[in-house]
Amino acid sequence: MTELRADCARCVGLCCVVPAFAASADFAISKPAGVACPNLLADHRCGIHDSLRRKGFTGCTVYDCFGAGQRVARRDDAPAVFGTMRDLHELLWYLTEVRDRVPALRADLASAVDDTERLAAGLTPTTDIGAHRERVNQLLLRASATLRGRGPEHRGADLVGRDLSTRDLRRANLRGAYLIGTDLTRADLRLADLIGADLRGANLAGADLSTSLFLTQFQVNAATGDASTRLPGRLTRPDHYSGS
Repeated sequence: MTELRADCARCVGLCCVVPAFAASADFAISKPAGVACPNLLADHRCGIHDSLRRKGFTGCTVYDCFGAGQRVARRDDAPAVFGTMRDLHELLWYLTEVRDRVPALRADLASAVDDTERLAAGLTPTTDIGAHRERVNQLLLRASATLRGRGPEHRGADLVGRDLSTRDLRRANLRGAYLIGTDLTRADLRLADLIGADLRGANLAGADLSTSLFLTQFQVNAATGDASTRLPGRLTRPDHYSGS
């Protein structure tokens, strides 16, 4: 099975070179795509890794390549294929999460995993995964609907800065929702679909996300929380959560 967790010790700092970023609340400086961040050391380690948040590089702390970095690091075309490999690994993260949770779709989900693995194994700089990504997305939508039933509909909703503390959001569709700075303290988000939801600065203290769907580590890292924030088993509570 493909490794879907980043192992920076086996990479060459691809995430510090390939993407572009602009000076903002997430990054202290701007950097064009394909140019190494000035904090990247000769041995491919980050020179300010222990102080990224304090020095204005919060965006780096919430990035996740899903293991794509170490997979392509030794390839001559690594910079050209890194972004697409990351996209494929992200699809694998979502597919493997629900593959065994939706018996009615298990065969279709398993087939989609196999197809994604084949694309990743044969990836070249010219590989187009657009059609495959759309097929997978439709399958994930079906899986989400099966697991959630008729939950509240907030897909793509602008909920920036809203007070949703203690709100019952069980089974909610929060795909692509803007939850930047939203107060979700003690909110119930069990079986909520959070694929693509922007949780930057959201307060998850005491929130229950134990069975939330399609939640990723970088979404959790982008939020704040505490020792009572309940997360799915395959995610890790970030060090910056109070009381952690």
